Amino acid sequence: MALKPERMSETHDPAMLAKAETLVEALPYLQRYAGRTFVVKYGGHAMGDPELARDFAEDVVLLKAVGINPVVVHGGGPQIGNMLRKLGVESRFVDGLRVTDKATAEVAEMVLSGAINKELVGWIAGAGGKAIGISGKDGGLVTAKKVTRTTRDPDSQIEQVVDLGFVGEPERVDTSVIETICAAGMIPVIAPIAPGADGETYNVNADTMAGALAAALGASRLFLLTDVAGVLGKDGALLTDLTPAAIAALQADGTISGGMIPKLETCIHAVEAGCEAAVILDGRVPHAMLIEIFTSQGAGTLIRAG
Repeated sequence: MALKPERMSETHDPAMLAKAETLVEALPYLQRYAGRTFVVKYGGHAMGDPELARDFAEDVVLLKAVGINPVVVHGGGPQIGNMLRKLGVESRFVDGLRVTDKATAEVAEMVLSGAINKELVGWIAGAGGKAIGISGKDGGLVTAKKVTRTTRDPDSQIEQVVDLGFVGEPERVDTSVIETICAAGMIPVIAPIAPGADGETYNVNADTMAGALAAALGASRLFLLTDVAGVLGKDGALLTDLTPAAIAALQADGTISGGMIPKLETCIHAVEAGCEAAVILDGRVPHAMLIEIFTSQGAGTLIRAG
């Protein structure tokens, strides 16, 4: 049957054709990642922007709809800081980690496992998905060990061990609760709180938690959504592909410094322990994760084991 004139004009609409071409470009990536697991660390300024939060939730729901298993790990440092200030509690940081006493640990758990976790679950539900909010405590997911840091006194050059309090890092991971949630067609949303073998509750850096889960799950991708485009060269250009050896060289010559170093250390650990690749990308860019996954150009810095 011949198309009506108006149907023919719609078929040749450039915007419609562009959408069709985008789907065709995505096809090989959809086939490659079907049934695989992506671990996504969500944090930074994107968490405080309702429009970006809505975009993120839609992206995660889309991943689930096309057969990928997204696992979301969220941060919440600014929100914890705001609550501590309201309570009149001062914060001190060592190497980017908040020194956490008992009272601060209780506030961190309340904010991370409570308000932030459930808000993100709500965003995903609003986008048409089904999410379950948990923490490292649930189902024996993560057992943490206490973290200490060594610093050097700038005057005496004497090294000192700093007690960070209830700050931990994953020691053991049991992925069965995540696998159960994913198999049921739902999306796990994980707060970076975990118990220690000593029975205490530890605050875990969200990047570190995401990296440990990506390694344990043998994830195809670990995504660290941050507030920069990725790893930048000395000329300010985005470095799109890196290996641990290349990262070591860039750190040695000063190209990589500051807060990017621990993020890259997390990526290296993940890819050397079972994750196929890690990506650092800008969470402030709408749908940056979809651009990275489903287009040939990508959107961030990809790290492979080499």
